[in-house]
This record gives sequence, structure tokens and C-alpha cells, in this order.
Amino acid sequence: MSVMKNIKSLILSAAVILISVPVLLMGQTSKGCLRPYTEIEPMKSLEELVYAYPVKKAALPSGIEIAYVDVGRGDKTIIFIHGLGSYLPAWNKNIEKLKSDYRCIAIDLPGYGKSSKQPHSGKMSFYASVIRELAKELQLTKVTLAGHSMGGQISMVAAMNYPDLVEGIILVAPAGFERFTEGQKQWFRNVMTLEGVKNTSAEDIQTNLAVNFYNMPADAEFMITDRIAMRSASDFDHYCYAVVQSVNGMVDEPVIDALDKINIPTLIIFGENDNLIPNRFLNPGRTRKIAEIGHRGIKGSSLLMVKKAGHFVQYEKYREVNQAIRDFLK
Repeated sequence: MSVMKNIKSLILSAAVILISVPVLLMGQTSKGCLRPYTEIEPMKSLEELVYAYPVKKAALPSGIEIAYVDVGRGDKTIIFIHGLGSYLPAWNKNIEKLKSDYRCIAIDLPGYGKSSKQPHSGKMSFYASVIRELAKELQLTKVTLAGHSMGGQISMVAAMNYPDLVEGIILVAPAGFERFTEGQKQWFRNVMTLEGVKNTSAEDIQTNLAVNFYNMPADAEFMITDRIAMRSASDFDHYCYAVVQSVNGMVDEPVIDALDKINIPTLIIFGENDNLIPNRFLNPGRTRKIAEIGHRGIKGSSLLMVKKAGHFVQYEKYREVNQAIRDFLK
């Protein structure tokens, strides 16, 4: 029973910063050990999240309100899309260095962060349609999408569905290159529950974050404290619902067999020490193998493997990632 619990927990850690993971991973915080964080002030609403840049809100025709930051200027516009369970500050270190030459827009997906939290399908095509709506609202005719993890899968779907809008995609540790059987997909649906997301302990939250890095930087600790503080927020249940729906959406709309339909410039970036891709229990193997599947599938794509970097490669090794993005956009 304990072995199955550990296997289940590690797979759920693919929700990026959410579910319990096994003790065998020996998770650590930026200070090197687990601690209760009892000093954290509970949030009343996710609106209390502190972001590095002024937050704007766009009311879309579909009734969704998207929270986003919009800084910098340049000939090209990058829309940054976060991963499962995450939020737009995951791109802070990239926006800060790229805004001198590009217009950088980072969003909270519906159900996450400061965006509205109506029930939705969580499908990748739904999120892609939200990107299109936002681009139209902001009068953007051409954009480059930068997607991390689930955001990468969303970016690929958007590129296929809206080729007139998306002129390039930057896929950072993207979901979507890994193949799952129908049984594995159903297993994900069965184990990813609302209660499981809601009841994650402070200790497990810390461990989950550590799993996402090769060596977690001290300045990433806000991801831990935000996730602990938001458990008391009035809209936390809605956030948890969005996470569960997103997992269903990822397995319900795979892209692995449609990569040849992406016919635009594509940059793929992975950390060589990614603990989440591939799934270590369902599909054990090396991250490079999965990365090369995507690289071969998307004609003309470029692939960068970053040494000593985990799943949050854009944060952990932002210098290498930012330079790769600059080279790509040139």
C-alpha cells in the first residue's frame, strides 16, 4: 500500500507545485530543510498575490476576465503562458531581461492567479481560444507564444488552431511529447481529485517545489509561501477545480500525433535533469529522449538541452534560456 501511495504521489507532482510526493525524493526548500512556515499570513483572496509588475485585467467576450502584465516594447510580442498549478510570476526572470527589446505579456490562465474563476473544461483548445481572444482584445495580429509545461501544450494547440495569429512558439519543458496509453490517461483522471489538491500540506508543498528544480534557487521561495498562503483564500476551491480540469484537458487532447501540423519556427528547451518529464513511473527514461521526440516531430525546430537544470529551467537557468529566446527571435 505504501509503495502505491508513493507512486501515486510522484505522478501527481507533475501538477508542478501541488500534490504530495514520496519521501524518497527528500524534498528541500531554498534553506535546505522542510519547515512549517507558520508565520505566513493567510490570504483572503488570490487577488492578494503580489506580482512584480502592475496587473491589468481584460474582459473577454466569452465572459472570462484575464489578469496579465504587459511590459516592454519592441517589434515582436511574446505571450508567456504558465504551467499546471502555476501562475504568471513563473516568468519573472525572463520578462525582466527580455522587456528591453520585446513586448512581454504574461497571463494567468482562467482559474489561476488573479484571473476569473468560472468553471470551465480545462481543455487545451479552450485555453488556446482564450489566448486568441486576449490577442484580439489587445489588437495583436502576430504573437510568439512562450509556454512552460502545460503552457507548452497550450502553445502547440494554439499554433495549430490559429496559424494566422501565432508566428512562433517557444516550448519550455513542454507537456505533450510524452505518449500515454488509454489506461494511463484514465489513471491520471482517477487520481487527480479536488480533495487531493486542496489538502496538500505545507511540507508536501515544499517538497513538490524542490522536485521541479535541479537546485532550487533561494529567490524561488515565493512559490512556496504563495502556495501555502492561498489555501485559506475564498477562491482557492475554484483554483483547485481549474487544476483538476487542466489535468483532464491535457490527457483528453494529446498533441503527440499532430506535431507535424506545426509549421512555424519552434524553439524547444528542456533541463537535462527534469524530474517530471518523462513521468518516472509510467514512462521511465531520460528527458533527452522525450525532447528529441518533439524535436523530430516538429519540422525545422531547434532544441536546447540545459545542463544542471530541472523542470523550471526558465527560472533556474534564466540566462541561458533568455539568450536562446533572443537568438530564436532574431
